[in-house]
Amino acid sequence: MWAWQHHKPPKGKPGEEKRMQLVALLAIGTFAGLLSGMFGVGGGVIIVPAMVLLFGMTQQSAVGTSLIALLLPVGVLGVIEYYRAGKISAENIWIGLIVAAGLFAGAFFGAKIAAQMPGDILRKAFAIFMGIVALQMWFK
Repeated sequence: MWAWQHHKPPKGKPGEEKRMQLVALLAIGTFAGLLSGMFGVGGGVIIVPAMVLLFGMTQQSAVGTSLIALLLPVGVLGVIEYYRAGKISAENIWIGLIVAAGLFAGAFFGAKIAAQMPGDILRKAFAIFMGIVALQMWFK
């Protein structure tokens, strides 16, 4: 069981829970990539709230995990500091890398979608998305 889980595993086949976790992490990465490709937002806008709200991570652990997912372009120095401070573990590194796989593919498809959308629709969709995220974080 991964450290960020705060619930009892569902009854079912052995390994089923781990597969579901991997699917969920890839889905977060893919969704972050889609929105990143569509709106130009950093994946952390999606990844951090998802890790906090859906997986019960602390804010610091979620930020560190997001930096791992975004490691090569922007996060290597931040990841090192979070790791040194004991706020993320080797497990967070693996989680971040799984999310990064979805982020990679999702960004491609998000850019394809956005390139076909009228600019005013894209701007309004982004505003709605940011409002929803803000409300979720505020009322958590």
